[in-house]
Amino acid sequence: MNTLQAMITLGLDPELTEAQRSALDEYGYFIVPDVFTPAEVAEMKAEIARLTALEGKFGGHEVHIEPGAPRLSNIFNKSAAFDRCLRCQPTLAAARYLLREIRVYSLNARNPMKGEGQQPLHADVPRVHPTDWRVVNSMVMLDDMTEDNGPTRVVPGSHRWVPLNVPDVNMAEVSHIEVRPEDKPLIPADPKAAYPGEVRVTGKAGSVAVINGHIWHGGTRNESGASRQVLHLAIGRRDIPQQLVEREHLTDALWARSGAAERFLLDIEGAAPKVHGYPPLPDHARVWTAADMVDAKH
Repeated sequence: MNTLQAMITLGLDPELTEAQRSALDEYGYFIVPDVFTPAEVAEMKAEIARLTALEGKFGGHEVHIEPGAPRLSNIFNKSAAFDRCLRCQPTLAAARYLLREIRVYSLNARNPMKGEGQQPLHADVPRVHPTDWRVVNSMVMLDDMTEDNGPTRVVPGSHRWVPLNVPDVNMAEVSHIEVRPEDKPLIPADPKAAYPGEVRVTGKAGSVAVINGHIWHGGTRNESGASRQVLHLAIGRRDIPQQLVEREHLTDALWARSGAAERFLLDIEGAAPKVHGYPPLPDHARVWTAADMVDAKH
């Protein structure tokens, strides 16, 4: 199987619209409303509440825990409610367009609390040449994302700039990001401060914002305290290591309910389940703060 076959099997249009393709090329992002229905959103929110109650302070432990912004990770292995994210057409079509052969990179949930959530501007992944696109990320909005409840900010066009403050867990084989003299004027002295021309991404629940994973972006402070639950559905180029290696966390339940197309996209073809029942919680987990993201190499 390949990416095109998988998408067709799942009943998905493998192509972006001309407007989406143009926006992704020029600005590095686009937004699609009403990708998921209110009923689908409600089911996913209910499952996030259930899983959060189960995992408590360890939510997100498979990648990292973020103080002030409760997380969940390894979500495909925890509930069938999120299987529909493998049919998120805008994200998969954008990933196929930029990356060609793809697989799931990760699926995480994040919800910044009141007064929390400010992140430094960052790119999700490094790049070793100008068109070394590695990841398409997306924000599946489970609540309305408004100007004052901690929306993600993006800097249009910055996907073509030097990767900024890439999280260490996503660096893969890249040990150092080269900053050329012409890059230096673009790099902010304070990556948490507002950046000229940045845009706050907003939308109604059920919308999906798709971004080139190399664009400079980051969460903002939740001023209102209103819930801002988002699923971060990231799709990677098939030769790039997954942020969460799905086959290492594979449960009996996910394997049993997956067809050939889902197994291809998750990259669990030929794998044997390693987890029986609910994935176990650790005794301790990595705690991540915004300061940890700032890349000292810059």
